Amino acid sequence: MKSLRDKLWQRGELFRTIRDYFFLEEVVEVDTPIMSQFGNPDPALLNFKSCYTGPGKLHHCETYLITSPEYHMKRLLAAGSGSCYYLGKVFRDGELSHRHNPEFTMLEWYREGFDLEILMEEVYRLIRILSGKDLERESYSYQAAFQKFLGIDPFSMTLEALIEFIESKDLSLTFTPRDRDEALDLIVSHLLEPQFDRNSVTFLYHYPATQASLAKIVTDDDGNLVGKRFETYWQGLELANGYEELTESQEQRARFEAENSLRQQIGYDTVPIDQLLLESLDQLPFCSGVALGVDRLLMAIWGKEDIADVQAFGFEQS
Repeated sequence: MKSLRDKLWQRGELFRTIRDYFFLEEVVEVDTPIMSQFGNPDPALLNFKSCYTGPGKLHHCETYLITSPEYHMKRLLAAGSGSCYYLGKVFRDGELSHRHNPEFTMLEWYREGFDLEILMEEVYRLIRILSGKDLERESYSYQAAFQKFLGIDPFSMTLEALIEFIESKDLSLTFTPRDRDEALDLIVSHLLEPQFDRNSVTFLYHYPATQASLAKIVTDDDGNLVGKRFETYWQGLELANGYEELTESQEQRARFEAENSLRQQIGYDTVPIDQLLLESLDQLPFCSGVALGVDRLLMAIWGKEDIADVQAFGFEQS
C-alpha cells in the first residue's frame, strides 16, 4: 500500500510529466475560469450552481462550476491562442461512485491541424508515456465493435429491438431507456466495454450522429451519419473523450437548444447557452480536442478500484 507521501509525490510526478510533454510539443498551458455565467446543456450532466451577488453587470447572476474547460478553451483558440491544454479541476453534480467524484482532475487539450486519427495516436502515445508501459492499441468503429462483440448493428435497430436485446441479457435494470441513444449507452457500458482487452488501449470511434455533441458529423463508408468523436478505454475504465471539433456556430446553437429541450423533458433545469462561445465559433481553426480523466488514469496505472484511493481527499473527506 502506498503511503500518503508516496501517493502525493507520484501524483505530482504525473502532473510534471504531462506539463513536460506539452512544453516540448509547444502546446501552451491555459488557466480558464472554473465558474461561468453559462452552464453545460448536455442532458447527461448535472451542473453545480451558485449565484454572484456583488457589483457589476453580472450582479445576482446565476453561475455554474465548469463541467469542462471546453467552452473557454475554444474561445481562446478562436482568438488565436494556438494549440493549448488545461490541467485542473472540473465539477459534475450527481456523480459519486467508485469511478466518479463530483470534483475531479481533467487534462483537456486542443491541437490545431490535427484530425481525429492523429489525435487518437497522440492520446495513445501519452498514455504509454504516463503509464511507463509498452501498451498495445486496438481501434474499432462504433458499428464494427457492436457487430464484432455483440452481433448487432447499432445503426439499423429500432428502439424496441434494442430494448428487447437489453432485456435478453438480464441486466436487472430498474428503468426502460427513453430513446435509442440511452439504450445504446446502456449497451456500451454494460455489454460492450467489458469485452475490450483490459491490457490494451482501446479506441471506439465514429459514434451515431445523434451522439455527436460538439463534434463534426460526416457520412462513413457504409453510408451512416456519424459524429467524428472517440472514447478511450484501458484497464476497464473509460479514460478520454475526443472530437474533431465543429466550427459552425448555427449548427452548434441548434444542438445546444435541442439539448436544453431534452433536459426539460427529463425534468432537469435548462441552462443559459454560452453566447460568447457561439459568437467566436465561426473563427475556430480546424482542430481536434480531447478530455482525459487524470484520476481514472491513475486508477488504471496504480491498479486501484476506487477513485478516492488516488486523490488526496475523496468527496466524503472534503
